Amino acid sequence: MSDLLLFRVDGRVAWLTLNRPEKRNALNGALVEALKEGLARAAENPEVRVVALGGAGKDFCSGADLAELERIAEMGEDENLEDARSLGALFQQMRNHPNPIVAVVRGRALAGGCGLASACDLVLASEDAEFGYPEVYLGFVPALVMTILRRKMGEGRAFELVAQGDRFGAVEAHRLGLVNRVCPVADFETEVSLYLAALAKKPSSAVRMTKSLLYELDSLGFNEGIERAAQVNVDARMSEACRVGVRRFLDKSKG
Repeated sequence: MSDLLLFRVDGRVAWLTLNRPEKRNALNGALVEALKEGLARAAENPEVRVVALGGAGKDFCSGADLAELERIAEMGEDENLEDARSLGALFQQMRNHPNPIVAVVRGRALAGGCGLASACDLVLASEDAEFGYPEVYLGFVPALVMTILRRKMGEGRAFELVAQGDRFGAVEAHRLGLVNRVCPVADFETEVSLYLAALAKKPSSAVRMTKSLLYELDSLGFNEGIERAAQVNVDARMSEACRVGVRRFLDKSKG
């Protein structure tokens, strides 16, 4: 595993930590590849139920670093397309990952860093966290993340965020639907730990089927979606986790 990304398993939670604190965890090609490797490693571990993605130091991720921006400015069309597809592949890997991925955001999550948080299934933010897609000020378009944003918050809000490029706080991010939970600064680590532990305790098969179906419905019409959901319903009913859960519930009801 690259030094750019720290990997550890704590109980049933795999922690992936961006490890460039001196650069505010800015993204570059090597870090993107390290993230892909870390996600694959977490998916292969049968003990892992949840993936937590955070940043070392004060910030989650400030976007692309200056060296990366200089490199992009010098690349031709083919190289730029290959580079963009690499980040797109990371977003696809996150969406297709069997386990829920939770962004743990403190400090700044800007540009590509905000996109990385948005690509996670769930986002926990410290009350003083800062979000934003300021790419427009550079004449750039946060194109890849828009595929995700319009699904999370609708077209109007998504367009406003990327067209205006303003920064906004955690409370506003929660109002917009980008953040799932805002935690007090003083209690951030405790609340994050409790949240991740509670999610990791849920039946793994049910959580995995839920994530898979939710995103699969994106590409299906209404009738196809209902039919696919019926099959997943059957798969869930036939799972050992469901049988144990129903048996436990019935036993409590009779008692």
